[in-house]
Amino acid sequence: MTASSHGYYFPNRLGRILLFAFEEVIGKNGLNAVLNLASLSSLIGNYPPDDDNRAVSFETLSLLQSSLELGYGPHGGHGLALRAGRVFFSHGLRTYGPALGLNDAAFRLQPPDLKLVSVLHALTDFFNHNTDQVVSLEESEHKIIWQVEQCPWCWGRHGSEPLCQFAVGMLQESLYWVSGGKFYNVVEETCRSQGDPACLIVVDREPLT
Repeated sequence: MTASSHGYYFPNRLGRILLFAFEEVIGKNGLNAVLNLASLSSLIGNYPPDDDNRAVSFETLSLLQSSLELGYGPHGGHGLALRAGRVFFSHGLRTYGPALGLNDAAFRLQPPDLKLVSVLHALTDFFNHNTDQVVSLEESEHKIIWQVEQCPWCWGRHGSEPLCQFAVGMLQESLYWVSGGKFYNVVEETCRSQGDPACLIVVDREPLT
């Protein structure tokens, strides 16, 4: 696994869930090929342990994303990362749902618009406390902005378009889940890979359907 030159990490358990999400989307052989492309062959058949030690570096996560694009093409890689992000939320919910407070009666009984904001706040707090990401939310009447200053998905990368499709997929699935099956417009508008100071993912408060 690639060490971090800046000391920024995910916990092993989240890294493990992430790899299983990619495996579900592209299959074990597909993931093994991507890990080889990323020079992460040490992870083949050897996923991180199921513990909270922060040992999965941002460099590792960024290499996975870039190697997915290398193996499947930029368009295909972006689409697969989006799908993997959605699966990641679903798998993570089973593990971290109680800790996030998403199974509490008080959460379930909130009005739909408040539940939408609550799930994003819960995810913000979770990533700030359990990873080395720095995440914040900004709210307006019609939009919610997910802002990441230390982003693992585009870490050390340079691109002509936003590269954090995994995070977009994760947020899409969280809103789909909390709304009982409604789709929301979720778009990354700025990305550190393009020289922006932060990755900004904008969520419409009103569903598409």
